Amino acid sequence: MSNATVPAFQCPKPFLDRQGFTDGGFVEGRLCRDVGDLTCCLPCPMTDWAYPDSFETMSMVANWAAVVSTVACLFLLVSWAVLPVDKTFRHYLSISLTTAVVFMNLGFIIPLAAQPEQCYDAITPNSMHTSGVCAASGVFLIVGGWAGVMWVFLRALSLHLQICWQVVVGRNFMWFSQVTGWGIPIIGIVLVLIFSGTSFRFGATCHINHKNSLADLWIPLLVFAGITIIIQFATFGYCIKVYLASLSDNNASTEGSNMPSYTNSIRTMTPKQAYRRVRRVIQLQWRGIMIVLIIITDVVFFSVVFVFQDTTVENVKHNPKIASDWVTCLVINGGDKVPCLDEAGPIVVNMPTVGAVLFLLAINGLWLLFLLGRWSMVTGWIDLLAPKHRSKREFVSVDARLDDLKKDTRSYEMLSRDTGKEMDESVTPSLVTPISPTYHNPAMRSPRSPMAPGTDRDSSYPANDGRRTPDYFGQTSRYHAPARSFSSPRPPQSASSPQPPPVTWDARETYARVGAFADNNDYVNPLGMNRI
Repeated sequence: MSNATVPAFQCPKPFLDRQGFTDGGFVEGRLCRDVGDLTCCLPCPMTDWAYPDSFETMSMVANWAAVVSTVACLFLLVSWAVLPVDKTFRHYLSISLTTAVVFMNLGFIIPLAAQPEQCYDAITPNSMHTSGVCAASGVFLIVGGWAGVMWVFLRALSLHLQICWQVVVGRNFMWFSQVTGWGIPIIGIVLVLIFSGTSFRFGATCHINHKNSLADLWIPLLVFAGITIIIQFATFGYCIKVYLASLSDNNASTEGSNMPSYTNSIRTMTPKQAYRRVRRVIQLQWRGIMIVLIIITDVVFFSVVFVFQDTTVENVKHNPKIASDWVTCLVINGGDKVPCLDEAGPIVVNMPTVGAVLFLLAINGLWLLFLLGRWSMVTGWIDLLAPKHRSKREFVSVDARLDDLKKDTRSYEMLSRDTGKEMDESVTPSLVTPISPTYHNPAMRSPRSPMAPGTDRDSSYPANDGRRTPDYFGQTSRYHAPARSFSSPRPPQSASSPQPPPVTWDARETYARVGAFADNNDYVNPLGMNRI
């Protein structure tokens, strides 16, 4: 600060003397400068002096955008959990990434709901040790950022393996993704809480402190983000290579072929076949590709901006000359910040950049809803919450109610011995049709099983008890034997006529299923032989 404008007995406005305050809160977050025998500090929070009053309004609007984004994410998560998969096309990569975005949004929603006090006292900001809201918002923001980077990295890796290396990702990759996608963020937040901590340093949301922040958060986060970008551009490069190769492929044999010469060899694919395969994968995965690019852009943008802001503030503490023009302006104007906002440029990130960072982080859920959501989810919820009343006669199953069957005049149900009269309630009705395997008509007895009318062959073929059924097979037609037929029809045999010897045959010689007709004396329904 400027020594010429500071009286020897007190700090000029708006600065406050540190002598009247304790060492509570995040002491390292104070902006102070020794002036003679005094130590003058900038009032807390710093953003109230370095930014216009509209900064708080912009921050609150961004937090409300995070609320809308969270609602969109919750809609996706509930839809994936409740609706069938043919309506949602859910996948564990999408579910985990959406959960990570919800965690990130909670870092903005919790301060919006709790309205915490950013300052421990007039010159000291609160930390995670003095404010539970600060601890919660900081943890959710860091875990969400870590998890978002890890799951877009895994999605990019999965796409790269499928397109470039023809690897079918399966259950092993899923378990690897779950361990990596959630394990590394947990390790990361533990390191942050132990070696750095969080405090109110940039608005109402707590951020990581400067101490050890590069080693335990920013560098590892940017390393994974950089690997993701490299993998994604490598995949794009391979796609471009395949496309260019397909343009020079004039092989006529591949013009109408979408598959390689045999399914187990990818190396035999021609350039055009490879291009078709890559194009199909991209058509199915373009949403995932866009999500990877958007999330990585947001995280990298936020990391660079916050690291720049954090580094600038730390440089002001060690080199007060950087902020000398701004401090002098505040002292001359008696603590009025409006004329000095232009002078604060060297020590803070400009407000449009800050607003862009906050909004990009807040609307990630809306991007997920736009790219991962499908209209079939809406129709699925409509069908679930307001099901259509289907007609009872739309489909009649085996276990349909008897009352519904009685009302259907098209069925062949035999109600009683006398036509038009209902069966007694104590008798169990049964559906018997002329082509049922259990139907027995004395006029259509098998030539091999002559029986007198009224006698039972076994319990599964009841005798004719007087129920009248139309004779659907009363008329006979002349039989014309095929040219290469080795059988001929036999007339019905009476009970007194001698029986022909039984015909035996070996099922293995005819390639028939062994055991299909184990007993030649069993009744075989000619209309039920082809039933599955």
